[in-house]
Amino acid sequence: MSHKTLRAGLIGAHLSHSYSPEIHAALADYDYRLIELAPSELGPFLQSDAFDALNVTIPYKQDVIPYLTRLSDTAARIGAVNTIMREADGSLTGYNTDYDGLADMISSLHVSLTGKKVLVLGSGGASKTAVLVARDMGASPVVVISRNGEDNYGNLQKHEDAAIIINATPVGMYPHNGEAPLSLAKFPRLEAVFDLIYNPLRTALLEEAEARAIPCCNGLLMLVSQARRAAELFLSTSISQDVCDKITADIAEKTENIILIGMPGCGKSTLGKLLAAEWGRPFLDADAELVKTAGMPIPDIFKVEGEAGFRKRESCVLAELGKGKGLVIATGGGCVTVAENYSHLHQNGKIVFLDIPPEGLSVEGRPLSQSRSPEALYRERLPLYRQFADVTVPITRDIEENLKTIKEALQ
Repeated sequence: MSHKTLRAGLIGAHLSHSYSPEIHAALADYDYRLIELAPSELGPFLQSDAFDALNVTIPYKQDVIPYLTRLSDTAARIGAVNTIMREADGSLTGYNTDYDGLADMISSLHVSLTGKKVLVLGSGGASKTAVLVARDMGASPVVVISRNGEDNYGNLQKHEDAAIIINATPVGMYPHNGEAPLSLAKFPRLEAVFDLIYNPLRTALLEEAEARAIPCCNGLLMLVSQARRAAELFLSTSISQDVCDKITADIAEKTENIILIGMPGCGKSTLGKLLAAEWGRPFLDADAELVKTAGMPIPDIFKVEGEAGFRKRESCVLAELGKGKGLVIATGGGCVTVAENYSHLHQNGKIVFLDIPPEGLSVEGRPLSQSRSPEALYRERLPLYRQFADVTVPITRDIEENLKTIKEALQ
């Protein structure tokens, strides 16, 4: 069967946010569709002649099994299927390529699991895959941490010698950003942390791992890699790891927000709008969003609620904006004075510090700037800007030149 005539797709209950069509389009040129099915529609669809190859997602990875003639060894061991192939005689075979995706994700950090204690958080379907992969990669022991099991979040002290943590729960996944299943402070011997979540790009668990300099990885590579293995089955071919890595990097780049931080009056909003227009991204101004939610101008917020009230409102706005994807966001000059704002911005963002000497910065309409000189503010905030920033871009008053410099720094 040629690429062009292969009828493939993804079945599940809610698929509007799926990356699968984009990933499969980058892997090959077959027809790949999203097929949302109610539970009552699953059986009739699988018994129809409407497809040649399928991926399967929540909640049907186990429900499809009675309709299949055979299972691959891995699918049988896990008890779940995420890929279905129609054979020449019309019968259906089930595979589990999530196994391959997770194995590739773990291998990407070049961390050996052999003889090491691995904690798998969660006891659902993803947990079963994680346990099997860890054991097959030589981990011992592999301990499942669940809410109510023998090993649970109340007796983690038994496992402080763990070397690897794999989060197979949805804790911290959009829209519940900022939540974490546990604190890594309890595990002094950690060598790596893996989180199967990929929205946001950095969960609170991964942000803590980064802060502790523990190698870590989100679930995006696993998602792309399981799709690669499925595509190999669809087409009876082999697709290189390089292709997989490029697709993963491309999605991460498109998904990641560009966050502009810097002194009041340095041009974040102007440059942000221009950057967004050039790259076809939505632009959001945190101060404008704050004014919208507060229902009053910023100087009035300072008068009525003081700086503390303003900062509290600002953090709430940044927490929501930071959940977005593929945005350009201009922040208020003082957002770096609140430590928690780093997580809000970093979870899905690349933070760019626009660094300009304070001479000549506009102070019009900026209540804090009027109470303190730009020079004093710059001295006070410079270490915070540097602490927040992934990229520092020296700028001038020349907008065109600044735009060019920022684009070069980001590319």
